[in-house]
Amino acid sequence: MARFEGKVVLVTGGNRNTGLDIVEKFCREGGRVYMCGSTPESTAKGAAALASRGCPGVRSMPCDVSDLEQVKALFDVIEKEAGRLDILVNNAAHQGIGKPFVEMDPAYLTEVLGVNVRGGFQVTQQAVNRFFLKQPERGVVVFLSSNTAMRAIRNRTAYCASKGAINAMVRAVALDLAPLGIRVNACAPGYIYTERWDVLPEEKKARRRLNCPLRHEASGEDIANVVAFLASSDSSNITGEIVTCDAGCSCQHMPEDVDV
Repeated sequence: MARFEGKVVLVTGGNRNTGLDIVEKFCREGGRVYMCGSTPESTAKGAAALASRGCPGVRSMPCDVSDLEQVKALFDVIEKEAGRLDILVNNAAHQGIGKPFVEMDPAYLTEVLGVNVRGGFQVTQQAVNRFFLKQPERGVVVFLSSNTAMRAIRNRTAYCASKGAINAMVRAVALDLAPLGIRVNACAPGYIYTERWDVLPEEKKARRRLNCPLRHEASGEDIANVVAFLASSDSSNITGEIVTCDAGCSCQHMPEDVDV
């Protein structure tokens, strides 16, 4: 199935974990994919991983999305090489791990918001102004949010705040761009099996899975499938929506072992 044949796609943060699965999904469905990581080293590592998965044609470039000049340089390359952009996936993220609220330097909050909120804003604005508004077939934007925007987790204030801001921004930007024919949506994952799970003891993995009514965390492919749906014509009448993919975590009041 080649839903994205002839489409030019940019996936930020496409160099690791779920980003790799999103890039691979678009590649296997015919897209011409550009991806970026935050450093040259991480980007090169991601490019090697994609080549090993059978996606050697991905154009990989380093870009810290919180830096507007780097974002502009990234779009200069896309403009020169492809001359268009059809789909933007704002996947790049600062995880904001291990900073309890009472100990957090306000500068750390600014750092996390810089990547997750300002970064997504800057990349989207470049995509819209430099490409989408100039093309007869307008573009599509998909953000990666999180179910932590709706149900907070401990010691991740900056991250939760950033994902809540993304949800609000998706709705607001979608509203502004809808009359121009540009759709903006988000996928909000819960637990995803990434490299951070590899160091967890089995009992902790099992306890996490007990939080999931479906009894298993998402794979990167699960998230990529939702992103691809939102980027495709299959969702042509959907905009301003946050599609949750979290094995049912958000629909319950509390896990069943404490639901008394």
